[in-house]
Amino acid sequence: MEKLRQTAAALLIITMAHVAWGATASELFADGNRLFRDDLYYAALLRYNEAIEAGMDTPLLHYNIGVANYKAQQYERARDALLKASTYAPLAAVSHYNLGLSEYRLGNHEQALDWLRRAANQDESKDIARLARRAISQIEDEVAEEAPIMERAVVVQRERQYTNLDLRVRSGVGFDDNAFRSPAEPYLDLSDPNLPVIVVPEVQSGVYIPFSLSARYQVNALENEGFFGSYRFGGRFYQDKALDNADEYLQEVAFGSEYRKREDDNETRVYSAFKIAQHEENYYDPDNGNNRDINGIDISDRMSYLRYGPEFWGRKTLGRYSFGFRAKGQLWNYKDVVVVPEYDHEYWLMGLNSHIRLTSTSLLRINADYYTRRYGDRPSFELDGSQPLGNNPVRYDYLVLSLEARQRITQSMWFGISYSRTDRTDQHVGYNNYVRDEYGARINMRLGSRFTLEATGYYFNYKFENAFAYHEPTAGRKTMERIVGSFIASFRMTDTFDLVGEYRYRDVDSNDARLAYNRGQAILAVRWSP
Repeated sequence: MEKLRQTAAALLIITMAHVAWGATASELFADGNRLFRDDLYYAALLRYNEAIEAGMDTPLLHYNIGVANYKAQQYERARDALLKASTYAPLAAVSHYNLGLSEYRLGNHEQALDWLRRAANQDESKDIARLARRAISQIEDEVAEEAPIMERAVVVQRERQYTNLDLRVRSGVGFDDNAFRSPAEPYLDLSDPNLPVIVVPEVQSGVYIPFSLSARYQVNALENEGFFGSYRFGGRFYQDKALDNADEYLQEVAFGSEYRKREDDNETRVYSAFKIAQHEENYYDPDNGNNRDINGIDISDRMSYLRYGPEFWGRKTLGRYSFGFRAKGQLWNYKDVVVVPEYDHEYWLMGLNSHIRLTSTSLLRINADYYTRRYGDRPSFELDGSQPLGNNPVRYDYLVLSLEARQRITQSMWFGISYSRTDRTDQHVGYNNYVRDEYGARINMRLGSRFTLEATGYYFNYKFENAFAYHEPTAGRKTMERIVGSFIASFRMTDTFDLVGEYRYRDVDSNDARLAYNRGQAILAVRWSP
């Protein structure tokens, strides 16, 4: 019987060699993938080696050789191949995971844990990170079972899940030390030059409930394209009745499609959607939190709106280089409060972007955007700061150029710096022209497999060309600076639950004291993502 099996195996190899004669490297590679799916791992390895002899030498091929060797229980060979694949960024996370499994099978537990921690501390794939954390826990408890090796890259052309549901919920408790963005100090209001008055703002603080939910259901009806519907909700709700006016929320529904095709280091992605969003916010007086009114008529609904329109973006990646575009068109329909002009407007955006991987651990992003807001009813300002009702509607055009550089320091820590310049043009007479310079920094680190820390900080400097503080020429040119910062710490309690602590700070300084305030918000929340 044994001799018969050996003879049959020899005949199979001879037959395969005959079939493979004259085949291209790509055909041999594809045939190796087919054999792998049929659990013929040694035969698949033969095909992969023939693909190498035919001139193929890609990270994906080395990855597939590593996985096939693992399945054939040749762990040292699996490790050697996976090390080659891990130098290619799109395969790094899954290679690190499989390297951890290979080292474990070789009895090298410390090396296994090191690779698995790298896989757990990456942001590219949530599924791989989850499997890595589970394997770490099993190894540390010395009850490790056979962990599922990630085979997705082997079957690049295999069928995806026909449907996919992504659901995320976050809720907790927060404290806001300035719910109405009130100025911190008394000020002289010069907006009415005939009757300037000293205003004493009332800074109010309190507890609120932050809540966010997102759900996306996708149907992968085509080989490289899926169609989706999504819903998201985000808002904060204050628990003190005196702070009800600070409540606000936004909900959005979207329908669209996403195309994605990857071959080795070449990837194409195209996204298109139609979105409808509702935003509810009270138009209050920041000095005391009361509803605004005009001659006794309540206009507190003035800032609530419905917006809708299409959105597109696309990206082409060729090795270290990536190029993209985006476009958006929206109609913003604010609630009509009759006694004052509405904020209804059209919003159009077009942008180009690119990023370059300078090294395996650093990248540079370059963005250029043009967008415009064209109002239907809101009159433009004259150069003296007045706003006559008969003036042309406001139109603001924006040109934004930005740079961002990121550097990974270790497998678990990276930082980035950014600069952006925005040039706004008031298309009437230029009263509200400004140039805004933005400087930013961000750092992200993981401590072990469960803790994540992230800190961000931004500084904005506005240079107004013609506008006056209080729209009053005697007050001088308007100035404004903003500082925005946040710190987020998260702890993964289970595979589906995270504990999140967050602090946000905003400081606005301006010689128009109505705009100046500082605000801190602290949040402790639980995030659920199955």
